[in-house]
Amino acid sequence: MTAIKHALQRDIFTPNDERLLSIVNVCKAGKKKKNCFLCATVTTERPVQVKVVKVKKSDKGDFYKRQIAWALRDLAVVDAKDAIKENPEFDLHFEKIYKWVASSTAEKNAFISCIWKLNQRYLRKKIDFVHVSSQLLEESVPSGENQSVTGGDEEAVDEYQELNAREEQDIEIMMEGCEYAISNAEAFAERLSRELQVLDGANIQSIMASEKQVNILMKLLDEALKEVDQIELKLSSYEEMLQSVKEQMDQISESNHLIHLSNTNNVKLLSEIEFLVNHMDLAKGHIKALQEGDLASSRGIEACTNAADALLQCMNVALRPGHDMLLAVKQQQQRFSDLREHFARRLASHLNNVFVQQGHDQSSTLAQHSVELTLPNHHPFHRDLLRYAKLMEWLKSTDYGKYEGLTKNYMDYLSRLYEREIKDFFEVAKIKMTGTTKESKKFGQRRLSLVGLHGSSGKLTGSTSSLNKLSVQSSGNRRSQSSSLLDMGNMSASDLDVADRTKFDKIFEQVLSELEPLCLAEQDFISKFFKLQQHQSMPGTMTEAEDLDGGTSSRQHNAGTPLPVSSEKDMIRQMMIKIFRCIEPELNNLIALGDKIDSFNSLYMLVKMSHHVWTAQNVDPASFLSTTLGNVLVTVKRNFDKCISNQIRQMEEVKISKKSKVGILPFVAEFEEFAGLAESIFKNAERRGDLDKAYTKLIRGVFVNVEKVANESQKTPRDVVMMENFHHIFATLSRLKISCLEAEKKEAKQKYTDHLQSYVIYSLGQPLEKLNHFFEGVEARVAQGIREEEVSYQLAFNKQELRKVIKEYPGKEVKKGLDNLYKKVDKHLCEEENLLQVVWHSMQDEFIRQYKHFEGLIARCYPGSGVTMEFTIQDILDYCSSIAQSH
Repeated sequence: MTAIKHALQRDIFTPNDERLLSIVNVCKAGKKKKNCFLCATVTTERPVQVKVVKVKKSDKGDFYKRQIAWALRDLAVVDAKDAIKENPEFDLHFEKIYKWVASSTAEKNAFISCIWKLNQRYLRKKIDFVHVSSQLLEESVPSGENQSVTGGDEEAVDEYQELNAREEQDIEIMMEGCEYAISNAEAFAERLSRELQVLDGANIQSIMASEKQVNILMKLLDEALKEVDQIELKLSSYEEMLQSVKEQMDQISESNHLIHLSNTNNVKLLSEIEFLVNHMDLAKGHIKALQEGDLASSRGIEACTNAADALLQCMNVALRPGHDMLLAVKQQQQRFSDLREHFARRLASHLNNVFVQQGHDQSSTLAQHSVELTLPNHHPFHRDLLRYAKLMEWLKSTDYGKYEGLTKNYMDYLSRLYEREIKDFFEVAKIKMTGTTKESKKFGQRRLSLVGLHGSSGKLTGSTSSLNKLSVQSSGNRRSQSSSLLDMGNMSASDLDVADRTKFDKIFEQVLSELEPLCLAEQDFISKFFKLQQHQSMPGTMTEAEDLDGGTSSRQHNAGTPLPVSSEKDMIRQMMIKIFRCIEPELNNLIALGDKIDSFNSLYMLVKMSHHVWTAQNVDPASFLSTTLGNVLVTVKRNFDKCISNQIRQMEEVKISKKSKVGILPFVAEFEEFAGLAESIFKNAERRGDLDKAYTKLIRGVFVNVEKVANESQKTPRDVVMMENFHHIFATLSRLKISCLEAEKKEAKQKYTDHLQSYVIYSLGQPLEKLNHFFEGVEARVAQGIREEEVSYQLAFNKQELRKVIKEYPGKEVKKGLDNLYKKVDKHLCEEENLLQVVWHSMQDEFIRQYKHFEGLIARCYPGSGVTMEFTIQDILDYCSSIAQSH
């Protein structure tokens, strides 16, 4: 182990200026035994650093290498595992616990003892030595002896110390002077002993020679000590003098501190007094304004407003801790409360009187508006009240109970006032709608009686039994017949002319135009006067239940407790609902009257109401005006849908006469009038989609019922009824250019074309009956397989038989037959649609087609026979033209 220790010192620690003090051969516990060495080292330079170094033998050779080093100051615990029994295991607790197994217990104990000594000498750090024998730690040794023992042990531990260069040089010089030193070591040692004795003698003589000097030095030291004693006595006397001065200075310092503290307290007290005086002192002018200020004049209102703001600032001042305990502050706060309460009562009483006075003033102006379709202007009253807006804001923040009471009183007074004004306004509108002259009143009564005023809004309650018995009697009175049907049905024919509907449209528009600015002005006033901002969250004044029962809810509220409405926006809406609660019923009544006068008025109302709703929603979708007009729009839309349903129902109930031709059906003419009116009304309207849906329902009803009537017709052929009516529908849709009915327009044209062709073929029939039967037989033979040129050899179809049949149809007979056909067609068709020439031209073309067909068969089946018809195509054209001109 000594050789290994010397090798480690030479190879590893000497180059790093370190000394190796202790070594132990160890391996890690619980693993394969890979031996290494733990070394306790100190540095040769100061300050001394003590380390524990792990040294491991290199795998590539026999030399050792330094693997890891720990500073001894980082060692926390040394655990020897067992203090009694011999156990080679021990633990070192650095940043983590390292477990080791020593090659022998003696090496472990020697290493732990060295660690303890190094700690005692260099670190004095409390390292816990656990399960270590007390004999190893040497705790019983006194500190003085401990140092010597430690030094001795260190020297003992340091058995070998390598010579430095100078020592090696001196030894070499000595050995050169004694050549026999190597051959005769005893003689060399004896020589060295003699030289050492000589040196000791010289040292003793030197010491004895310096004894005199030592005595002189000791004498000087004694004198110096005396001088020091004298200086200490003087310093003591000085210290006693300074002690009295110090006591006096301490007293002066304490006195100065008390004076400074007193000044500081006075400054703070003055600051607090100034704060209270500046923030809680209300000017006498403000007090007088609050107690006696004139709330009727502009100057008085301004003075009261400034005083109220000053009072609010005094009351809301943020008092510092302890201020509220002062009697003067309590008295001032009580005075402010009394002033606030007194002024709040005065303000509430004055504003209530202003509300009442407005009702009286506005009542006097109702008479002059009773004959005009205008609503009284409330702007002057709003302008006067807005002077109190800041005072209302003050009242809202200081006494919410009185503010709430004023709000309720305002709604009560204004609701009664607006109810009188609005009802009178709607009465004037109703009179203007029904007419003001005697003639117009009678005419209005006649119109209302036709549609049944006792029925529901927009519902035609007149009896339909007479309508079911109506029939088309003659072509000359079809238009009057249609007008009668329209009058008895939905009141939309010529008797209710465009002037009447335009008049109704203007009146209805004026009603909405008067109501809209009235509501917006009142809502704007409420927001400004009662300080209700729509984006802030504040409690409302009325719940929805209270609004529905007129604000007389049985629930009781304490003064100043806000009612649970979610926001100020809701509060404005609830106030508007209470104030204008009569608008929606009156509008519904007016709509019902307009619908009873003429069910087509629902078209005008739908367009106008939709426009005003759209305008109101763009401003504020949740406002009272938007909500109310939206509710009324629902009623108007229902009336419009009911008008469409009534027209479809009347289509289904139409009956035709069995003795007269049908012509254009009444509901087809009605659809034309409805579509023309609707297109003029709904031009650029917002609710175009509703009209398109109505168009689709109506046109389907028209198509279905035209076919139904055509099937039931006995006097007029079915094809004529379908042809004339679908031609009329096609012409109407082409003229109006309704985009949503393009498919129906094409369908109407197709039906018209199909039934025209069917009627022409049916009416034309077989004008050359025998000739037609003859050629049918010819075509039958050809179909059986006989060649066309061989048909003339058949006995029944030879040339003689052909000539015999042709002779029966000279030109005179053909013209006579065509003349009878023209009269028949003229009898079937109506004059209004003017389709006679169209049908006659189609028949001419069909007859010529048959003629050409016969000519072709003669040329193919009887070639070279020279057989021809008794008349030509030009004769047919002349006959048809002559017949048309003669009629």
